[in-house]
Amino acid sequence: MKFRSWLATCSSSVTTADDHPIPPPKLPFSDDASSLFSDITNSSPISVISQATNNSLGSLQSNLSLLTLPSVPSLQNLSTGTLNLVISARCLNSLNPRNTHVTFLAVHNNLLYAASSNEINVFELTNFTLIDTFNGKDPSSGSIKSVAFLNGKIFTAHQDCKIRVWKLTPVKQHKLMAILPTLEDRLRRFVFPSSYTNVRRHKKKLWIEHHDAVSGLAVNEKLMCSISWDRSLKIWSGSDLRCTESIRAHDDAINAVVVGKDGTIFTGSADKRIRVWGKPYGEKNSKHGLIATLEKHKSAVNALALSSDCSVLFSGACDRSILVWEREDSANYMVITGALRGHTKAILCLINVSDLLFSGSADRTVRIWTRGIEGQFCCLTVLDGHRTPVRSLVAAAETSESDGGSVKLFSGSFDGEIKVWQIGVSSSSGSPLKS
Repeated sequence: MKFRSWLATCSSSVTTADDHPIPPPKLPFSDDASSLFSDITNSSPISVISQATNNSLGSLQSNLSLLTLPSVPSLQNLSTGTLNLVISARCLNSLNPRNTHVTFLAVHNNLLYAASSNEINVFELTNFTLIDTFNGKDPSSGSIKSVAFLNGKIFTAHQDCKIRVWKLTPVKQHKLMAILPTLEDRLRRFVFPSSYTNVRRHKKKLWIEHHDAVSGLAVNEKLMCSISWDRSLKIWSGSDLRCTESIRAHDDAINAVVVGKDGTIFTGSADKRIRVWGKPYGEKNSKHGLIATLEKHKSAVNALALSSDCSVLFSGACDRSILVWEREDSANYMVITGALRGHTKAILCLINVSDLLFSGSADRTVRIWTRGIEGQFCCLTVLDGHRTPVRSLVAAAETSESDGGSVKLFSGSFDGEIKVWQIGVSSSSGSPLKS
């Protein structure tokens, strides 16, 4: 059957008179933003949310009109009847590992990794048994923003600017292996003045270090990408865990990153832009450069997802729109084809599983979309059950004949609840869809 920290801010970037970046504010949905939940979920569709905390962000424009992008055509012109589809969706279970925000969900080797504040809870997918909790004894690491897997290692991105590397032991416990950048990598560079970069006035850091929260991770077979509220994209070697490149990628905090199988990297930022990065064709030892800048969103870009063949990019933002971009080399790599509308508040997370796109929002719902002929889309159903904004989504496709090719979906919200959904899509004749 065919079926990627949340944003640092929805405001524009702030710089000093000397153009030294001020670290972006950690509102509205940082890990100390619980006071904003009621404002976000109860405000009217055209209102502007305001909140002042420690002289940080003064206002948040995540409640914009549904038609914030009137120049972008709508793509959801199909219905389940037109597509001859029947969808079934039921909630199997609710997990409450801790009474704190679920900041990220990931699935790997039949295990569910649920990041809540500064710890990760690991569940068996078969019976949802909690088998391990790690990093909980290190509150100084701050909130965990992302989890990724590469070459048998588990990588976690933290608010303390570090990336931690873990290994799963034979008894299903997680052991800390390293903290990136590694001590060896630091020692190789610290004596050379060229290894340092100005991060703000009178303060320097090694260029291999992030100097604000690491907000996201993405991997392919050879490399790992990390993004940060410090506006940089860093690229790490999967073999020796060294930082090989650092790019000043955006003018504001970077909230989302995905990487294709061909190594093309997409980053989404609070500066409202999506940028595409890659190496010149055939030049293996060259550095990543900017391929394209995609500008259409009217507010912070919070989430990105790639189709399985990497030809379609989905982006979600505070403007409530999910934009659909398609590969078109003759038009500077990617062109916008339209928008998916329906959520009534900011888009916080997106994932793509074959022909299904899942979107989670501050409106506390999950929407499931599928693509039909000629690039048109259909919203198959809306999953309603969370009491607070849906922060993270992850899905595991189930391909056995007995389950009909269904998808098990996990959605995590700011109140600490993880819902487990069973999703099935079949033709109206009753047979499951086949790829």
